[in-house]
Amino acid sequence: MRLRLPAERPTEPPTGYKIAHPVLSQDGTRAGFTGVSLGGPLPYAVLDDASCVYGLRHRPPARRCDCGFHCVHDRAAAEALLCTAEHRAAVLLEVSVLGAYIRFERGFRYARQRVRTVTAGPCGCGAGAVALADAGWGRPGWRVLAPACAGCLRGRPSVSLAGFARLAGQGLRVVAGAGAPGAPPGPSAGLTSATEPGVPELAAEAALLQARLDWFQSQLARLGDRGAGGAGQG
Repeated sequence: MRLRLPAERPTEPPTGYKIAHPVLSQDGTRAGFTGVSLGGPLPYAVLDDASCVYGLRHRPPARRCDCGFHCVHDRAAAEALLCTAEHRAAVLLEVSVLGAYIRFERGFRYARQRVRTVTAGPCGCGAGAVALADAGWGRPGWRVLAPACAGCLRGRPSVSLAGFARLAGQGLRVVAGAGAPGAPPGPSAGLTSATEPGVPELAAEAALLQARLDWFQSQLARLGDRGAGGAGQG
């Protein structure tokens, strides 16, 4: 006879930690996350249900499958994953484990989650992040973002930390973590979406607006050239 572990019925949803890449939709109206391992091709929202990445018709987390959201119990264990080269630009998520779950020694595999807090690490230069900027890669319909300081935005498509929280919705908090040791401290370290925007955040918003303005101007110029060409051919 196979012994089964007792079913858990917690009074409050368990808390877990994981890392992910923040993403922005192609039209800039929605924000979410994409995983760093098995479910990477399937971006998810702040509040979302898991689906089987193999396309099987069962409800995650199925016992004989790897499907479902994954997280670890210990925050330090999740932060340790950010040390690897391929995950340096990821962010740390604090999540509520919702729905059915399977508990393991180091974490959970579960059916539904709510992302409560996002902690953005330092910019690639080591300074504290004030925005999430285009990382140079993405998924179909989604642009992957990475933490960036005001000095490194350089006109790249970006969104401020508070702006990302607004687009993601569901009461998400976005926090800027400390800069790398030895780097100039970011002026917005500890800034959350609940605080009033400061100079660095407004600078990030201005850079985003400028990038969009440059795009509109290039589109207008392209349409103007096309119109002139059409008149000549007639």
